[in-house]
Amino acid sequence: MSSTVPEVAKDEAFDKFYNEVKQIEKRDSVLTPKQQIERLLRSGSTYFNLNPFEVLQVDPETSLDDIKTKYRRLSILVHPDKNQDDQERAQSAFEAVNKAWKILEDPETRAKCMDVVEEATAKTDINIAEKKKKLKKEGKPNRVDEDDPQKYKHAIYAMTMKLFADMERKRRSQETRDMEERKRKREEEIDMEEKAKIEKEWVKNFEESREQRAASWKNFQTNSSKKTKDSPTPTMSSSSGSGVKKPKKISTFRPPKHKAESRISWRTN
Repeated sequence: MSSTVPEVAKDEAFDKFYNEVKQIEKRDSVLTPKQQIERLLRSGSTYFNLNPFEVLQVDPETSLDDIKTKYRRLSILVHPDKNQDDQERAQSAFEAVNKAWKILEDPETRAKCMDVVEEATAKTDINIAEKKKKLKKEGKPNRVDEDDPQKYKHAIYAMTMKLFADMERKRRSQETRDMEERKRKREEEIDMEEKAKIEKEWVKNFEESREQRAASWKNFQTNSSKKTKDSPTPTMSSSSGSGVKKPKKISTFRPPKHKAESRISWRTN
């Protein structure tokens, strides 16, 4: 009998907790269109909306049929036609809801999202274990905030959001690197195309001027031959028996011959 009472108390506590969760879900589900638009476009929504479960307000374990029901309800609430006074923001909110559904509808992308949730859970468990180990080493009670189910769930939620944000930053960084690589390759292609164009133009000009160069050379040879025929043939000297022209002597300067000085003797009378 004594064992039955604690079990009843335990069941009552669970029922109370379950009812509180349901009330929270009910409250969120009846948010007005304006409130849903504000939620989806709140500060930091760029990163919040990376998590499709957060956008559609469903748990990762929710069945696809239930996710689809939630998606339809939200898409109607934030549809631009239903929010004529705030169509631009409603359109942004509607696109976020639609994108989240497309991700979870596809088995492959949904599996990737579940991998993120599982990784977040594992990291959270590791963090909790490290906290408890540190408390034990310090001689303190190893009770942590995450021992509370709600806080544990929130810790996983926070870690999940962080991992989605990290993935997005990596994706953008990789996209930037890919874009720079494509730009570099395109510049190389343009440079090669320009060089090929210049070379092609040079070959074209070379071939077109070939005939002109050949004609110029032929005219040069013709004119040289004609000049050779028209020039007079030099005559040989008749005194030259062998027909070979003797080299001309070059006159050189010759100094006058020295005359001996005559001496005259004078006699005195």
